[in-house]
Amino acid sequence: MNNKTDELAKASKDLMLKEPFYGLFLIMLNKQWNNKAVPTAGVSRQGINYQLYINEHFWDILSANQHIGLLKHELLHIAFFHITDYEHLTDQEIANIAMDIEINQYIDKDLLPPGPQLPESYPELKLEPKKGTQYYYDKLMQGKKAGNCPNLNAMLAAGAMGIAIPGDGSGDGKGGGQMVKIRGKGGGEIEVQLPDHSTWGEFEELDEATKKLIKTQTGHLLSEVADQVSKSRGTVPGEMAEILERIKQLEPPKFNWRGYLRRFVGGSVKTFTKMSKSKPNFRFLDNPGLKHKQRRRILVAVDTSGSVSTNELKEFLGEINHIHRTGTEVIIAQCDAAIKHLGKFDPKQDFKISGRGGTSFHPVTDYYDANFRKFNCLIYLTDGEAPAPDKCRGPVLWVHSSQSNINEDLQGLKIKLN
Repeated sequence: MNNKTDELAKASKDLMLKEPFYGLFLIMLNKQWNNKAVPTAGVSRQGINYQLYINEHFWDILSANQHIGLLKHELLHIAFFHITDYEHLTDQEIANIAMDIEINQYIDKDLLPPGPQLPESYPELKLEPKKGTQYYYDKLMQGKKAGNCPNLNAMLAAGAMGIAIPGDGSGDGKGGGQMVKIRGKGGGEIEVQLPDHSTWGEFEELDEATKKLIKTQTGHLLSEVADQVSKSRGTVPGEMAEILERIKQLEPPKFNWRGYLRRFVGGSVKTFTKMSKSKPNFRFLDNPGLKHKQRRRILVAVDTSGSVSTNELKEFLGEINHIHRTGTEVIIAQCDAAIKHLGKFDPKQDFKISGRGGTSFHPVTDYYDANFRKFNCLIYLTDGEAPAPDKCRGPVLWVHSSQSNINEDLQGLKIKLN
């Protein structure tokens, strides 16, 4: 057994003593030294499981504490389902930064490897702490479009141009990845690590069934680890308690959304491009290629009027989760007599109900008519207790709760949850 393997075993043991949940999770994953696949460390695929690749040279430049932080960083990417849940984020560089910002906040600062991405790395954006990837992605995209965040501009320029700080070993197999200089809190320059998730490219070509298997297997492992920790009188980390609760509470779908959306929406899908390191760029050989992907984008209206019970709202939320898991981008419109909230659905964020007043379908159908080219369809989750609106310009599916009766006056397809 060589020194590095000894150090890896010690870091795993230290993580087990410090945070049993992540230590046990680490034991269940295969770990390999791989200097060619990653400049630092990364998550790769092993069947329907994940495994960790670690660059030996990068490992050598880290302290014993940073070894622990590096391992936990990669585990958090898996535990937060970053590889399977965020394919719809089309700007890969921004998505990489957003994911790292989210998870690095759950690692003690003295354990973090050099140049961590954190909310304070971008002071102009005033990022709130302990938010999800979607929040940070949206904020960073706003900063990119406005061009008013020097640190973000520097990060994106370095990523696009392949800039590396001399001596860090970038691109020569010696580890360290690319570094970029940005402004620190005191006004001086600090070196920050560019996020590298290049090993994730091998997941992009997988079919939906395999991706679902991987996600299910990950959820099973997380639940198994939580049970073992609880039995040994340990504690499950707060950030994982919420994720585990969602895994346990998610009931099987009451409707075959995958099959029905395929028939209902048909070939009407939005096409977008994203950077893919698994696809060659024949024009610029050293750069990632562009991958064209198709994705549904639908408007889901939730009836939050007073006539809808709490149990019906829970039922609706479960179905929204399953719609999202088909690989569909879901925009939620909460409406009673008016639209009370409009935004992207994020399964990792708490779903706060807005409304509980009277009922009218018109605000949502009017909004849909005005923006129907932006969506493949409208799915309206309701108890059906309101006058029917006029026929919409785009396809509509009215989904009635299991406790309600179908409103036959509604124009469009109508179903009732079983």
